[in-house]
Amino acid sequence: MSIKGRAIVAAILPAFIFISGCNKSSNEANSNKAASANATATGATPTSAEPDSNGLISSATGVEKEKPEPGKANVQGKVFYNDKPVEGVEVKLCEKFSQYVDGCSGETFTTKTDANGEYLIKNVPPKIYEGLTVKVFNTPYYVFATSGIVQSAKYKIEADKTFFAPDTNLFKSDLNVLNPKAGSKIDGNNIEVKWAAYPDAAYYKMSIFADISSGAQTNYDYINKRVDGLSYTLDKPLAPGSYTCKVEAYNGNDRRLAESSDDIKFTVTGEAKK
Repeated sequence: MSIKGRAIVAAILPAFIFISGCNKSSNEANSNKAASANATATGATPTSAEPDSNGLISSATGVEKEKPEPGKANVQGKVFYNDKPVEGVEVKLCEKFSQYVDGCSGETFTTKTDANGEYLIKNVPPKIYEGLTVKVFNTPYYVFATSGIVQSAKYKIEADKTFFAPDTNLFKSDLNVLNPKAGSKIDGNNIEVKWAAYPDAAYYKMSIFADISSGAQTNYDYINKRVDGLSYTLDKPLAPGSYTCKVEAYNGNDRRLAESSDDIKFTVTGEAKK
């Protein structure tokens, strides 16, 4: 991964972890059904993309494209965007991975997806690998092979077997927030968050994150707030301080399509009305 890519992953990770902790709903169940459908279509048995108590992602079962050489292992998976296979994106298996320092290091194996969105990394030494990353098209962004979650995990690759990775669902970072503007100073009352329509989006999720060190206060009603339109007016005032706005677009199967950039920071001035 490039230095730029590592910096972006590191920057968006804290916000994502916070969001994911707030999103345990029926939408998640629907997403799991869609993941099962994708896996069934490729002959694989779906597996949880969440690490176990030891931080390991387990292999699914499926049909091997080809057998590994004796004493070696293969890694096989599939990449989607908007529930469609993605061709020609880079997939990288990393012996070591640091989100904040060196990125991918140690023994590293790289391949690209085919016309069906499938990839095969052949004949790797069996061991635990700390990174299985997928590049988001021609950008410096990467996601981990944990169903598109920007969160590291470890993968136990065993000799003479194929490791079937979880399906990876890519999302872009080009959703355009129209208001508030990055760097703006605004009154804390009746703030309207607006964004441009995103192709194939069925709904959006909006979050306002508070920098509590600035005196800003977190309002959990504005974390992961589902919005079916293109704007939302905060019905409660924001306390003075610094905030970051994030908007995400989802399709009808609850797949994340895009998110706004992570630098939409604004300042609330004055005193909020009670």
